[in-house]
Amino acid sequence: MTATRRTRHTSSLTAMMPRRALLQAGAALALSSAALMLLPAGAAQAEDLRIGLSADVTSMDPQWNNSGPNNAIALHIFESLVFLDKNARYIPGLALSWKPVNAITWEIKLRPNVKWHDGTPFTSEDVKASLERPDKLTNSPGSFTSYTKPIARIDTPDPLTVRLTMSVPNYANLANDLNSVPIMPKKVAATLSQADFDSGKAMIGTGPFKFVRFARGQEIVMAKNPDYWGPKTEWDRAIFRIITDNGARSAALLSGDVDVIESVPSADVAKLKQNPKFRIEQQVSWRTIFWQMDQSRDNPPYVTDKAGKPLGKNPFKDARVRAAISHALNRDAIVSRIMEGLAVPASSIVSPQIFGHPGTKPDAYDPEGAKKLLAAAGYPDGFGLTLHATNNRYLNDAAVAQATASMLTRIGIQTKVETLPVAAYFTRARQGDFAFEMLGWGSAAADVALRSITGTPNPKTGYGTWNWGKYSNTQLDQLIEKSLTTVTSDKAREENARAAARFAMADHAIIPSHSQLAMWAMRKDLKYEARTDEWSLAQFFHKQ
Repeated sequence: MTATRRTRHTSSLTAMMPRRALLQAGAALALSSAALMLLPAGAAQAEDLRIGLSADVTSMDPQWNNSGPNNAIALHIFESLVFLDKNARYIPGLALSWKPVNAITWEIKLRPNVKWHDGTPFTSEDVKASLERPDKLTNSPGSFTSYTKPIARIDTPDPLTVRLTMSVPNYANLANDLNSVPIMPKKVAATLSQADFDSGKAMIGTGPFKFVRFARGQEIVMAKNPDYWGPKTEWDRAIFRIITDNGARSAALLSGDVDVIESVPSADVAKLKQNPKFRIEQQVSWRTIFWQMDQSRDNPPYVTDKAGKPLGKNPFKDARVRAAISHALNRDAIVSRIMEGLAVPASSIVSPQIFGHPGTKPDAYDPEGAKKLLAAAGYPDGFGLTLHATNNRYLNDAAVAQATASMLTRIGIQTKVETLPVAAYFTRARQGDFAFEMLGWGSAAADVALRSITGTPNPKTGYGTWNWGKYSNTQLDQLIEKSLTTVTSDKAREENARAAARFAMADHAIIPSHSQLAMWAMRKDLKYEARTDEWSLAQFFHKQ
């Protein structure tokens, strides 16, 4: 895709579903009918929950791609040692407790009487194999190794005890890491084939649902796990329909084809709130939408002079250029006009309610000051740029890209836009095909996010696994490490996390744009406590 894409948004409540969406809906219906044949007799009358997902799920392997849509789906089947509540606070999961024994050793006590979907018991050997597996997935498009690299050794003294020897003394971030790695049986952990997961062969978890089928790009079907160790879901089946088109997703809810949709299109929120047949649940998401810049190569792609010829140097290596870009963004306008009030301006890598947010305000909108910064950096006439973004992953992502391009053009950076579907976009971004790109990231703590996004890429430590721009600053790395090894108190660690976040933003390691709202629209008789992690977890939907 090379041409600039212009976006025009009209309310999907008054628009007819496009032919392609109708064809997809028909295919999904056929797949649902086929899925019924896989269930026991009488299941056709089962109580189903049908959820319209806004983003594609690229793999059923829970450790293959560390992306929100994949992680949310995996949680129905594969659980982690530590869970998150709706406010992104840690609570016991498959582990009842985790505590330090000394400066480098942690002891984890596992929940007893948990069984895998095939009836075999859950043990410490399964945990060991699961924590060792991410390092073996060498071609993963979104590695989980940042959560496992700090572990130097794993011991299993008995079936319900795991001892972790850490490579970093006083490691304070273990709860986050244990939350982030899905656990699978030892025999499944030996499977590296994506096909075995997508077909269901390797889909053996401990979660509240069992795998039924995965139709790529269309739907995922799960059935209730009657032997689940925790509270039983009230749904016999959970059916997740992939509906990335905003208009088609709203239309599916209005027509009754689904019971719930996530990422409610901004143009439809007001009318859905006024419709007595539906309800909306929302809260500020932990996800911040930001821009990464190539800060490593001397001649990054898509950076030119005004005539379209290669610029011959990398302007993003200059902190003044990065600061100019930040001051060029009118975040209030993006929130009010493009996001239609369904976001808050961002000043950091995490949203305001998240652990370690520095409490700073966004950079002021100052186009004249931005022009002066560009001139001081040696670009009085600006330069040319093509920015890249998704067009089906984040709320109004393509429109945000267009607005951002206009704001950069206003200060002299003549900017074009190229948007792509998320699957192709992530692959190309990770390969370094772009110079200025959009990413959305959600995390339970600022230092954790900084480690992945701004840490100097290092396969030995797991830093920088999503640092597409290859930003590197030794002082920031040291601040992140200091925060992640502060065990004296949560208060002390949070202050160190804030210090790291302030440093990163002062250096404009990334350019934060906004934090979107996590939002669901559903039938009036359903209830769901909105989660800051944006995940649509079927087990937490209830009938009123």
